[in-house]
Amino acid sequence: MAVLGVDDFKSKLRGGGARPNLFKVTINYPGFANGDAELTSFLCEAASLPGSTFGIIPVPFRGRILKMAGDRTFAEWNTTIINDTGFEIRDAIERWMNGINAHSANTGLTSPISYEADLKVEQLDRDSSVLKTYTFRGAYPQDLSEIALSYGDNDNIERFSCVWAYQYYESNTTS
Repeated sequence: MAVLGVDDFKSKLRGGGARPNLFKVTINYPGFANGDAELTSFLCEAASLPGSTFGIIPVPFRGRILKMAGDRTFAEWNTTIINDTGFEIRDAIERWMNGINAHSANTGLTSPISYEADLKVEQLDRDSSVLKTYTFRGAYPQDLSEIALSYGDNDNIERFSCVWAYQYYESNTTS
């Protein structure tokens, strides 16, 4: 087997490699949340490309355990958002969550179609073209983090995270 050199490696790394800081997130808020998708795209500081896992069905056979593929599960999707002084994004997510289950009345929308929306993360190339798109179908905010306040936290901008539940994702490679 031949030892591959640096030039061989570089020739295989198409486009210089995908960059984790080149992405765009689109949150399509339901109407009652009244959120700004474009503002969220700019202020979403961190996200991830999704993963999925197959469960394992153990099947005993003649002294061995065969591992059969089980059902697929999708982990939650995490985002980190920069907070603006108008709290526009945070307020929209809070309205969304309140529509699902109100703080005081413990009531909310009963049909998932009423509170779910499709979210998207796009991996961008260095020329801003889209390399790959993941669309999260039937998503809603599951966990909105606190924003820590401190007199000693100088030279910083507030950030918060939101964990999103979704039914499944679809992926599309565009290049």
